[in-house]
Amino acid sequence: MNIKSFFKAVSSSLHWRGTGGGLLLFFSLGFTSCDDFLTIYPTDRTVGTDFWKTKEDVDGMVNGAYLSMLDYGVQERVIVWGAFRSDELVKLADYSDATLDNINAVNLLPTNGYNSWAAFYKVINNCNIVLKHAPEVIAVDPEFTESDYQAVRAQMLALRSLCYFYLVRAFRDVPYTTQSYEDDSQILVIEQSSPETVLQNCLNDLEEAERYIMKSGAYGYGDWRNWGYMTRDAVNALMADIYLWRAAMTHSKSDYQQSIAYADKVIDSKDAYYNLYHVDNVNATATDKYHLEDGTIAFYSIFYYNQGNSHESILEWQYNGKNNSNQALENYYYQSGKEDDYKRTSILMASQIFSTTDVNANTVQGQKVYLSKNDYRFWNNVYEANNEEAQQLSIRKMVDETGFVLGTSNTVGLVKTNARAFKEFRQNWIVYRLTDIMLMKAEALVEMAADDNDEVVLRQAFDLVQTVNKRSMDKNAKDTLLYEDYKTKADMELLVLAERERELCFEGKRWFDLMRFSYRHMEGVDIRRKIADQAAWAELYPPMLRLIVRKYGEGGQGDAVSYKMKNEPYLYWPIQESELKVNNLLKQNPVYVQEKSAGKK
Repeated sequence: MNIKSFFKAVSSSLHWRGTGGGLLLFFSLGFTSCDDFLTIYPTDRTVGTDFWKTKEDVDGMVNGAYLSMLDYGVQERVIVWGAFRSDELVKLADYSDATLDNINAVNLLPTNGYNSWAAFYKVINNCNIVLKHAPEVIAVDPEFTESDYQAVRAQMLALRSLCYFYLVRAFRDVPYTTQSYEDDSQILVIEQSSPETVLQNCLNDLEEAERYIMKSGAYGYGDWRNWGYMTRDAVNALMADIYLWRAAMTHSKSDYQQSIAYADKVIDSKDAYYNLYHVDNVNATATDKYHLEDGTIAFYSIFYYNQGNSHESILEWQYNGKNNSNQALENYYYQSGKEDDYKRTSILMASQIFSTTDVNANTVQGQKVYLSKNDYRFWNNVYEANNEEAQQLSIRKMVDETGFVLGTSNTVGLVKTNARAFKEFRQNWIVYRLTDIMLMKAEALVEMAADDNDEVVLRQAFDLVQTVNKRSMDKNAKDTLLYEDYKTKADMELLVLAERERELCFEGKRWFDLMRFSYRHMEGVDIRRKIADQAAWAELYPPMLRLIVRKYGEGGQGDAVSYKMKNEPYLYWPIQESELKVNNLLKQNPVYVQEKSAGKK
């Protein structure tokens, strides 16, 4: 079947779904399995000579690029790379999986399937194909104008940049290419680029994308594309995130300032859009520029599977539960197994740090996440909250069938049931939302403070944290955050880190937050050089790295794991062994060169 026939067949199987006041249109596209990065490119059947003739051809390939971002392999790695490696998740105790056990013990094997980057490079290649061929359509289809092309180009530049940002955070030094590979005879053999090169290329592309990409809300009120496509708010959110990451690696004040500037663009845009459609709302006042949902309904509005695309959200991958069920989220957070297996449960569980509250939660010594039982998130994010005997807790966020808030007067939280349907797991995945951006800005502000006495800047950071925290607190509670309790930059830095975990737990953020924290307390990092080329890498020793391995502290194991993670290269995954065999220009992360396991170094 040629590609035109393929898309005609696709168009006959469109699926519509209502959500958040909008209609979602999905192509019934299947996904190929993610093999090695160098063997997954589309064949000539998908980009033949009879293609790239109409605007519909371009739109179809743009949709295909977005759909490839919904692939199981992408979602699985977002969870494992961004959440499981941190202190917030553990493997289900009676679930047998040696690979996850090794990851948990910081024995990262080059043969580990989770360190395959194929799924992300598939998206990158799909973007590159569109960027290469879309200009050709301008000359043959009057319906596809220059402005149409620029909007398409902006989306593909932005989506590609997001993929590269994930790869840099997971592997540090990665191959960077803008070339498309369109048949099985093409083989890519290029070396890795340093973080400086990859991140700067992404920032350059995003600056270009910002000029032409659709404004958030431009698709019309309630239209799913305002959240499901890369928009101007999504571009600015990504730029704030990249600048924050690079600033942590380089200790650059100018990058922190840029992160703040782009965060402000998102905040101002969300404020303007909210006021445009909520002029009569009592919350739409000049003193409230965030318009966060009330804590009693926020969990439902943001995470309930039949809702989604809340006004706080910026970028969500859209799953309809039929053609593109979010099976990775289902398997890892809800249930894994066959439908007729009534004993099935999730692969991953929340760590016991979510089980009870701790007055030291915002300190280095804090072993729990929440300060108070008056925090709605304490009850909402996991099942059986306040169970002091629980070693593992089932995740409730993005899983619970009802989505309704649980009051703070309960002795023990809700007990998990398997009431939600196993098939058709319709659950969006949120990439960016407003409170994430607010806390990014708070993190950057702390680093911009001149010293412990810079009260003006530190209070700005505190106010952002307090706004996020306060919306989730019982209105009758008096134990809200007090500025006087955080007297230094170090105190405020830990407060922001803790609030990000309370607000964003299980959303694939925590490991990257901990990496940024560690980088801020490391000296000698050179993002211009690849770690495989740095002879002195073994001398780099970040003094705060133990914070990353907090969940391994039982029975004296914490010190052993801290030893395993003694310097920068241990923060990253090894390159998959099969990739090294195909591309002889790749260089393995140095801690995995001589041994199969980082734990044996």
